[in-house]
Amino acid sequence: MGYCNGRCTLISICGMQLVCVLERQIFDFLGYQWAPILANFVHIIIVILGLFGTIQYRPRYIKGYAVWLVLWVTWNVFVICFYLEAGDLSKETDLILTFNISMHRSWWMENGPGCTVTSVTPAPDWAPEDHRYITVSGCFLEYQYIEVAHSSLQIVLALAGFIYACYVVKCITEEEDSFDFIGGFDSYGYQGPQKTSHLQLQPMYMQIPLDNN
Repeated sequence: MGYCNGRCTLISICGMQLVCVLERQIFDFLGYQWAPILANFVHIIIVILGLFGTIQYRPRYIKGYAVWLVLWVTWNVFVICFYLEAGDLSKETDLILTFNISMHRSWWMENGPGCTVTSVTPAPDWAPEDHRYITVSGCFLEYQYIEVAHSSLQIVLALAGFIYACYVVKCITEEEDSFDFIGGFDSYGYQGPQKTSHLQLQPMYMQIPLDNN
């Protein structure tokens, strides 16, 4: 019963991960955040493989899913540090999340709850011609905290997925070992019962007539 509950819980966690990362992927696309877009895409693929492994009793897929979750937690911790400007990171000047190929920021920067966007004219000389120079005010929640909340949710789901993935792999391994113990994987080949014949061969005598001549 515990094994079944573990599998069902892991399937539910994978489903929640897919929903949350798809929602995050949409807003990362709107903000042209290329590094998160790539990471989200890989995460979607790995979660689908983990879900397949859980349903089909494939521990190898579940192990790969668990290993990826460690990397996924590391990535989200970096994103949190980036938006909270830990160490030398700066969300205002660094373009790490866009691979330094554009000046786009988080979509929530201009579209957060209660945010008011005001265009500044004339734009400074250093501002790119194809970008507008704006100020954002009145936000109920700053965009960096929204991004931190997204990453924190992903970390919580990843930790739960990792724990249940290890549990399900352990249960599958124990089930295979117990099946081997009762002779499910005997190394010798199967030999069917041999038929024994109840008929015995009897000697046959023939009488040859003698010629009197």
